[in-house]
Amino acid sequence: MRYQNTYAQLDTRLYHEQLPNPLDNPRAGHFNTQVAEQLDWTQDADLMNRWVEILGGQYVPAEFQPLSMAYAGHQFGQWAGQLGDGRGLLMAQVLDKNNQLQDLHLKGAGLTPYSRMGDGRAVLRSTIREYLCGHALTQLGISSSNALGFVISDTKVRRERIETGAALMRVADSHIRLGHVEWIASFAPDLLAEFTDYMIDTYYPECRGSDTPILTFLQAVVERTARMIADWQLIGFAHGVMNTDNLSITGSTLDFGPFGFMERFNPAWINNHSDHSGRYAYQNQPAIGHWNLNVWLPHFMRLDGVTRETLADCLAPYEASFMQHYQQGLCRKLGLAHQRESLSLAFEWLTLLEDNLLDYTNSFRALLGLIAPDTHPYEQQLLATMTAELNPKAQQDLQAWSTRYLAQLQQGSITQAIEEMQSSNPIYVLRNSMAQRVIVAAEQGQLDELNRVFELLAKPYMLHDSATDLDTLPPAPHAPQMPISCSS
Repeated sequence: MRYQNTYAQLDTRLYHEQLPNPLDNPRAGHFNTQVAEQLDWTQDADLMNRWVEILGGQYVPAEFQPLSMAYAGHQFGQWAGQLGDGRGLLMAQVLDKNNQLQDLHLKGAGLTPYSRMGDGRAVLRSTIREYLCGHALTQLGISSSNALGFVISDTKVRRERIETGAALMRVADSHIRLGHVEWIASFAPDLLAEFTDYMIDTYYPECRGSDTPILTFLQAVVERTARMIADWQLIGFAHGVMNTDNLSITGSTLDFGPFGFMERFNPAWINNHSDHSGRYAYQNQPAIGHWNLNVWLPHFMRLDGVTRETLADCLAPYEASFMQHYQQGLCRKLGLAHQRESLSLAFEWLTLLEDNLLDYTNSFRALLGLIAPDTHPYEQQLLATMTAELNPKAQQDLQAWSTRYLAQLQQGSITQAIEEMQSSNPIYVLRNSMAQRVIVAAEQGQLDELNRVFELLAKPYMLHDSATDLDTLPPAPHAPQMPISCSS
């Protein structure tokens, strides 16, 4: 691999160098060959032969420079002070096949100076959820951290009960969070100019060509964040804990705890059982993204040429960027051109889903059964199942909407519409019930279900022979929600 450990060259106040604390008897959980090939990990026999030892913390290659990062953040809207990598280490930074810098971050590596009241460990269930979710989002085309693989161990970890310890090698284009700047502003303000230069030169070098590189960089972060959250909304993904320390400066999804993929459509859905006020509900994510950026940006007023007015100009495009990307994506999901009539139909469709608690993923995919039933029997069956759930009044509403929708489709190319819908509406997402079945099997030492689901999510837009009805079955309309916590 081509190592480029630039973060380790920054001021030492920003991190703590340390080795991982080894797990007991680590053994293979799963290895992501696609990620390994992208990193050129597969070209190094030592890395391939000893990947379990590396992820288990028992062996650190000479080129690695493990360190835990210091950062701060606002959690649930309140200043939380110093946080940091409490159970993870940035093990190395490498250039991948596209010359893109990637962080190798070992989660579950043991205690660090930033662990606070934690134990520095990760449990098997949370590791599996993060591993599968990063994989799922990546294959859905959403900017996200992914993972090289994970290991299972004999180390016992106490959460609500005694659980199996595990570790995950997370791979992301950056682990710098909005909270890094918040930490610098509070604890080392003299580092802000240097750190800002590092962020620009490392992650946004194109901004150097601007007359105002800092402002151009800040606006780029704003726009990438807006686009990421729009992608979340389109696929029905809820992060669950959008604290400032959980948002990356590159607009890539980071930190999977109480996340979830929308099933029965409810915009007010809260998937984090600790979010009693609904701050991070699905429908609030766009506004929370804006709030986080609005908290983050003023710290840069310490730098020359940055004023409150210029920062307002940086933040101003957020709403327009979000709405443009979201509306375009919503129209693509319906196979329609991006115009007023299409948006009206799209929002009526969402209202129909919400009023009748229909499944988000299945309902969008079912539209292919409406416009091309002869070539899409699976989707035709989805449509029939969905229609059967509706009461007579709702069936009439669906029929009326379908008539207007089909008329609008006729104004464009049906072939193009089908192609867009097939590539915008997945058949499979990582439902909580799906993840739970994998976890239960893995805790009993069985990994076949994990392998099956991993392959299913690798190509989520096409039917798989290995799929079962349970993979696409939503919960009953008013079934109690599976509680998901930050330790999940």
